[in-house]
Amino acid sequence: MRKGTIITTSIIGGVLASTLVAGGSFALAADNDDSPPSPQSQRNSQSTHGSDHDGNKGSESPGRGQGMQNGQGPSAEKMDGLDGIASGTLTSEQEATLSYMAEEEKMAHDLYIAFGELYGDKVFDQVARAESKHLSAVQTLLERYNLSDPTAGQDVGTFTTESVQKLYDAFLAQGSVSRDGAFEAARTIEKDDISSISAASKGLTAPDVTKVYGQLLSASEHHLAAFSR
Repeated sequence: MRKGTIITTSIIGGVLASTLVAGGSFALAADNDDSPPSPQSQRNSQSTHGSDHDGNKGSESPGRGQGMQNGQGPSAEKMDGLDGIASGTLTSEQEATLSYMAEEEKMAHDLYIAFGELYGDKVFDQVARAESKHLSAVQTLLERYNLSDPTAGQDVGTFTTESVQKLYDAFLAQGSVSRDGAFEAARTIEKDDISSISAASKGLTAPDVTKVYGQLLSASEHHLAAFSR
């Protein structure tokens, strides 16, 4: 998100949370592993998200469980790699947006893990695994453009940027009240992602960033549909 520009102001569980324009939580591809990840495994995965920096992910079989219909949903999505896709030039504002996106990806991932553990709905676990891969894709771009990763070394539920931390806490409070509250929080996250990714895509000339943003936008639309069923 572009620092200094407010695009979303939500009152969630009595907490006023504001996000800066920058990108949004992206969702592209989820594993088809039925077992929900443990908090410790999530901490380990976050320290190694960049291990496949070219994003070479194969297509995956349709997901099962709530939110999946006719093989359509997070587990049916695919994220193409960046092999052969050139880098370009980013403005300082676009660089700030890209860095902020990493934190938003982590926020969505951590929230969906928490909701999945609370309520047992597979859709949360599936989309959380997708968000992990999306963070890896954003980290690939951060490396390509020599930008620092604000999620490095951060445990589950902790964030470098204060506004992201407040937003995470507010969504977590809303989702902890009830299952319906968790799904409403998830829908809000994906709607905000769609708006912010669309805004961040305007004026881009870098081929690799444009490609990732396009895939992330499509994925957020799929995730919104899954959380709306």
